[in-house]
Order: sequence, then structure tokens, then C-alpha cells
Amino acid sequence: QVQLVESGGGLVQPGGSLRLSCAASGSISSLYAMFWYRQVPGKQRELVAFITSGGTTSYVDSVKGRFTISRDNAKNTASLQMNSLKPEDTAVYYCTAKRSPFEGYITWGPGTQVTVSS
Repeated sequence: QVQLVESGGGLVQPGGSLRLSCAASGSISSLYAMFWYRQVPGKQRELVAFITSGGTTSYVDSVKGRFTISRDNAKNTASLQMNSLKPEDTAVYYCTAKRSPFEGYITWGPGTQVTVSS
């Protein structure tokens, strides 16, 4: 079972940038897609972005043009570059993955806190 661990969160001012990383304990090259979710206390977890093994990406409307998801199969990592951050981006960010589009998520990382505040 592949384990995922997120890193790179922190406190940043509005308009700033952060790069989140998701390190996998095993190979991700065969995984159908890597996903980034975020969650604010009291709210449902929200899908932020995903990237398939073929490089297709998708983003929630609120982050389009500001966030970029990528994956490095050689390093078994996925990343989320977040630019022009807004206070409403404050959340715990989680990494997860699917082996195929027909299966559920294989595991969840513990999350990394992102706080956007002046």
C-alpha cells in the first residue's frame, strides 16, 4: 500500500506563493491520477486539482490560473504550486491517488496546513 505525505504548507501573506509536495512511499507511475483536496473546519473536503498519468489536469474554478498541479513519476512525487494566494485558500491540503478511474482513493496523507493571512 502506497503511503502519501504532504509538506510545504505554512503561513503566507495574501498574494504570496507556496509549493506543496506529496511524497509517495512507492511508485506512482502506474497510478491513474494524483489529487489535491483541501478542507476547512466544518466544511466538506473540496477537490482542488488532479493530474492523470497522461498529464491531463483539472482544477476547481476558484484556483484556475493561480494553481498548477504536477507529478514527477521518477521521484514519486506530486506537487501543487500555489500563486496569488487568497485568504479563502486557507485550509488543510491533502494528497491522494487512484489506481484507476473506477476505484476509490487508495490512501490519504495527513495533510498540511496552509494559512493565508496578513
